[in-house]
Amino acid sequence: MNEPLGFIGLGSMGLAIASNLQAAGYPLRVYNRSPEKAEPLLKNGAFRVASPAEVLDGADIVFTMLSDDGALEEVVGGENGLAAALRPGKIHVSMSTVSPGLSKKLAEHHQQAGAHYLTATVFGKPDAAAAAKLWVCTSGPAQAKQRVSPLLDIIGQGTYDFGNDPAASNVVKLAGNFLLGAAIEAMAEAFTLGEKNGIRRMQMLDLFSNTLFACPVYKNYGKLIAEEKYQPVGAPPALIRKDMRLVLETAQQSLVPMPFAHIIFDHLTATVAKGKNDIDWAGFAGEVSENAGLGKK
Repeated sequence: MNEPLGFIGLGSMGLAIASNLQAAGYPLRVYNRSPEKAEPLLKNGAFRVASPAEVLDGADIVFTMLSDDGALEEVVGGENGLAAALRPGKIHVSMSTVSPGLSKKLAEHHQQAGAHYLTATVFGKPDAAAAAKLWVCTSGPAQAKQRVSPLLDIIGQGTYDFGNDPAASNVVKLAGNFLLGAAIEAMAEAFTLGEKNGIRRMQMLDLFSNTLFACPVYKNYGKLIAEEKYQPVGAPPALIRKDMRLVLETAQQSLVPMPFAHIIFDHLTATVAKGKNDIDWAGFAGEVSENAGLGKK
């Protein structure tokens, strides 16, 4: 029988990942601030606990997939947090998009307890998570990576390792989200230019996504932008706005000018300020159309 695993954070991404681990035969001990989100896992035999610390009572490996730095810090260091249950050999796999500085801090804390902190950030929307088609980026202790590797194979289609520094995976994740945002902004500007000159957006998408930019980002996000239909929601604008804020903070600390990141952050800020949080984050492309006087579709 497979060893029990812990899982904390059952939003759309976390639930999909946890479900795949469960389907592979791993018993789960789960915790979520909103207990009802655990119901699909409980129906298939998962055990719900009352605090993060209790997750580790019966599991040596715990995954966390949380929304931001504050949520992760609370799960680890809050009342009855993971910190209270860390023991030598325990492994915390952090999949959250958080600041590199927080990962460094938590890694040091885990090390003092003889435990391991491993970052395993992912690229892919909830549908990709459900299909076990995520791309996983790891960094942290080699021993922990070796032990967790078979589990990452269950939830993703490939794993890329970025060394021993636990913050490296966080930097890669932020850089990747910046690249996605830059592609969305570029497509929005190009398609809007075409539309204002009488060229259909979908016609431009057909050309570019099958020739110069024949890749998943241009095909998938490009379709949303060309059609200006930002459903279903993969990640809401407010969540990715947080990521872009982390990009800018990390860039500032690293003395890296990132003017494009400011543009993306400002468009996301405008989208969130207008209350548009029920659309995919690519919906910030609508700001380009509105600024060009095309109005809302």
